[in-house]
Amino acid sequence: MKKRQTIKYILCDTLSAMLAWGALFVFRKAALEGTPWSEILGHILSDNNFWAGLILVPAGWLALYTIQGSYRNVLRKARLKELTETLIATTIGVVVIYFLLLIDDVFASYRYHYASFLFLFAVHFTLTYIPRLIITTHTVDSVHQRRLGFPTLMIGNGPRALQTYLDLENQEIYSGNLFVGYVTINDEHSSFLTPHSSLDSIMPSLGNIADLRAIVQQKNIEEVIIALEPEQQQRINEIIQAAATSGDIIIKITPDARDIIVGSIKQDNIFHSTLIVINNRLMPEWQYSLKRLFDIIFSLLAIVLLSPVYLVTALIVKMTSPGPVFYAQERIGYLGRPFKMHKFRSMYVDAEQAGPALSKDDDPRITPFGRFMRKVRLDEIPQFYNVLRGTMSLVGPRPERQFYIDQIVRRAPEYQLLQRVKPGITSWGQVKYGYASSVDEMVERLRYDLLYLDNMSLSTDIKILLYTVIIILQGRGK
Repeated sequence: MKKRQTIKYILCDTLSAMLAWGALFVFRKAALEGTPWSEILGHILSDNNFWAGLILVPAGWLALYTIQGSYRNVLRKARLKELTETLIATTIGVVVIYFLLLIDDVFASYRYHYASFLFLFAVHFTLTYIPRLIITTHTVDSVHQRRLGFPTLMIGNGPRALQTYLDLENQEIYSGNLFVGYVTINDEHSSFLTPHSSLDSIMPSLGNIADLRAIVQQKNIEEVIIALEPEQQQRINEIIQAAATSGDIIIKITPDARDIIVGSIKQDNIFHSTLIVINNRLMPEWQYSLKRLFDIIFSLLAIVLLSPVYLVTALIVKMTSPGPVFYAQERIGYLGRPFKMHKFRSMYVDAEQAGPALSKDDDPRITPFGRFMRKVRLDEIPQFYNVLRGTMSLVGPRPERQFYIDQIVRRAPEYQLLQRVKPGITSWGQVKYGYASSVDEMVERLRYDLLYLDNMSLSTDIKILLYTVIIILQGRGK
């Protein structure tokens, strides 16, 4: 359903952009240049700029909408928000088109430029917003009439969870929550419930909070509602952390926990049941899109420009110690998903025959050239391939092995919050602390990476990259 809805928006936006571009040419020929109507079509069809724009301009609009995040949550769009987003995108897009394509056109008066600008703005906005409004309205009506819903998981199974469920089911405007089940907070099943307050007759029990990540993935959960009893409130931070790192989901919570939550929250729709929405997105959607675009462009350039460095480094690794040039190791990435991280081999073959072990200063397992590579971060450059694949980003917390994550989490459960973002080639923890040679140092470095999450933005990423370049040039890699 989501894929089909996305295609609808893309097709309508493409057609609207093409029609607006064609209408602009007609307007300029007829109203501004005084071309007779009988000759307009011939003039337009013979204009190479018209045909080039008919392809490139819609592609530019689609890129802008993608960066804006218009195609991310297509089943959860609101009509007023759609109006605002379309106005903003139209303003930005028309300004770009005007300065790139139209400003050099020669007219008798500058008022013709203003007329072209205003005409394109009005036509493009109208042709874009009306189809979007129709699609969005149909989707909203489908939700309100219970033809469309979102798989939802209840966390908690006490009286408050039951009351929350009843409030959602009986609200005047249905919010689309399709409950697939609930998870318990305690190991013992509903230890404080009475038979009359149990959710068992309404939805199935799917397990304990420890199973949350697996449940979210297996049941394709889109929304989690946390409804805790007063005696469970001390676990609120733990529950929110578990939910936030279980998937790209919407998290809502009963409002009496408002003063305990630390983070960005907002009130849910006033026409729906009163719940607090916890912002599980660390940046605006457009910054996520630009971050990914920057990752791709920078990685492609790095791979091309550093290709001689790749070749020389590979030859030296091969000549200075027996074994493969590259080393691939399983690490844990976004939302706890394992992936293979690639590096130039900086250790002797079979360096971990006795089991996982962190490298230390003067580690005999590191080759002489490997020691140099680590100081200037040369061993990390194959990870640009991971960035292109999307398993890593240029900037993000360094990924660890599950063996060490288990040890870190026992001492610092908040480590799991790092899995809300893609791991990176470099990070604030890497810049401020460097390589960790023990679990104690990993826990110590964690505070820098958590600070990054609290201040995550494109400008922060750029600062970290600049600091990383300075460290590489100075050879201060730890």
